Amino acid sequence: MSDANPAIDHQFLTVGSADAAREIAYVVRPQAAGATGPALVWLSGYRSDMSGTKAVEIDRLAAESGLACVRFDYSGHGLSGGNFVDGTISRWLEEALSVILHVRPERIVLVGSSMGGWIALRLVQELAKLANAPKLDGIVLIAPAPDFTSELIEPHLTPAEQSSLAERGYFEERSAYSPEPNIYTRALIEDGRENRVLKGIIETGCPVHILQGMKDPDVPYQHAMTLIEHLPADDVVLTFIRDGDHRLSRPEDIERMVAAVKALIH
Repeated sequence: MSDANPAIDHQFLTVGSADAAREIAYVVRPQAAGATGPALVWLSGYRSDMSGTKAVEIDRLAAESGLACVRFDYSGHGLSGGNFVDGTISRWLEEALSVILHVRPERIVLVGSSMGGWIALRLVQELAKLANAPKLDGIVLIAPAPDFTSELIEPHLTPAEQSSLAERGYFEERSAYSPEPNIYTRALIEDGRENRVLKGIIETGCPVHILQGMKDPDVPYQHAMTLIEHLPADDVVLTFIRDGDHRLSRPEDIERMVAAVKALIH
């Protein structure tokens, strides 16, 4: 699918300092004149970037609705600098927060896919600490994978993977979505423990809509049910898609995602 407006160019924001500095690529669709709705902020998954199908469709929805849209690539992903193997939840969270605070929308709707769902929930916690943070109008989570390192990876490590982590600092796993293997580092796993959100009540203060495929091989649908147990104070809608996979990028899945976002912007 082509971008809604190919004329919008990516920009770069330097995040971090000294040896930790990296150039983060981002794209901002400006709000249409006279429009008053929230900016849509796209948060990609692990090894995904802002040019993916769902990200582009969120940008298209923003264009059609006259809304601003913010997309970016985590370090080590897409057009951004930095090495993928240096990536951790803390590092990618810092980048997401930096881009949002740099663009400074007044109101936002977060749309997070897979690991982007974890980043979204951590963003909620970090934005709540800031005096002049954007107002959060809503969150849409697509196959969200909060705490995936401690909940979905660590319990299932094979002896060979444990040895690789101990000896080499990482292990590789075949990817169903790329010829290149997934790489999980010891730093990612250890940092993941420090960023867990499924350990108490998560207060977003806004409506949350979760879309979850029941044939998701990467994030079991039971994980979404665990997540809503930690959102007791919020208006949460959980939509199970019986034949849905992890990507949820089929036309019918895109329609569900767009409808979920539309319900939060009107």
